[in-house]
Amino acid sequence: MKIEHVAIWTFQLEELKDFYCTWFAGVANEKYHNNKTGFQSYFLKFKSGSRLELMQMEGITDKSSATSESQHLGIIHMAFGVDTMAEVDRLAIRMEQAGFSILRGPRKTGDGYYEFETFDPDNNRLEITTLFR
Repeated sequence: MKIEHVAIWTFQLEELKDFYCTWFAGVANEKYHNNKTGFQSYFLKFKSGSRLELMQMEGITDKSSATSESQHLGIIHMAFGVDTMAEVDRLAIRMEQAGFSILRGPRKTGDGYYEFETFDPDNNRLEITTLFR
């Protein structure tokens, strides 16, 4: 079993696409646009084979006005894995220098990861991580 893809609703489709392509080497497909519904999306593919779907459409609410039946913006968190602790450190420095807040870390966690946390442009929490055990 593998995770096929993670999907994120956004109000900033192009900005989120550029963020994930720039910082995590995602490769975007051509934008899909359904003129009838107004739905637009990109699938981004990563080196590992995993994919991220970024979606935008009128009528999607922010989290504060969502119900249990409605779709809403965002995710809880998404983790990007790198090969070494040094790569975690380098990316944390580069992202901080580019103006992204580093929420925690880089640090070792109790469950065997070395990671830092940040937000994407929609304030979805991201972890950049590697195993250290």
